[in-house]
Amino acid sequence: MIGLSPSRIRSVAVLGAHPDDIAIGAGGTLLDLTRGGDVEVHALVLSGGGTEREAEERKALSDFCSDGPVSLTVLDVPDGRSPDHWSAVKNGLEQFRRTCEPDVVLAPQRRDAHQDHRLLAELVPTVFRDHLVLGYEIVKWESDLPTPGLYYPLADDVAVRKAELLSRHYPSQHHHDWYDSETFLGLARVRGVQCRSRYAEAFVVEKILLHTENLRSDRPAPQTKGS
Repeated sequence: MIGLSPSRIRSVAVLGAHPDDIAIGAGGTLLDLTRGGDVEVHALVLSGGGTEREAEERKALSDFCSDGPVSLTVLDVPDGRSPDHWSAVKNGLEQFRRTCEPDVVLAPQRRDAHQDHRLLAELVPTVFRDHLVLGYEIVKWESDLPTPGLYYPLADDVAVRKAELLSRHYPSQHHHDWYDSETFLGLARVRGVQCRSRYAEAFVVEKILLHTENLRSDRPAPQTKGS
């Protein structure tokens, strides 16, 4: 399989419509990226502000990003009603954007069947216009898993740790019949099969710019931020 090896990542922005979205979609990637403590994580969650779910999210992200600095903003957009609060979501995103300059953005993927996830996915590129945006998948009851184009292999201990933390930190979600370690490890195993790894997380990429050292001298160089 052909892979790309980007320069070192120093800052990541992660966005979710609900507490636990980020951990379900990209928890393994966060565990791996933040090992060593030199990656900053900036997180925004649209709903759950001031409730037990915010407390769950803060404890969870502190473990998912235990080796590195993490900042978390939790808004109070009503769960399941994000489209009715479009302006609040857009304003929250714009304010969050001013707090960070990430190397990569992790957010829901645009074809997610849940209206809150989908709205956030649609708005993220309007705010992070010059950034690499990777759309994570959220396994749930709906049959909406995407066909991903980018894979992040996970070591066995990272995949198991992700499943353990999801179970430990989000007791409010245990009533869902699909919410268990078997589900999370099962999807990670499938994505691992697809990239010749034991486990992996997968992402949707809608636009990516390829830089190579053999760029022709007579071809205009790609525009970068600030140019």
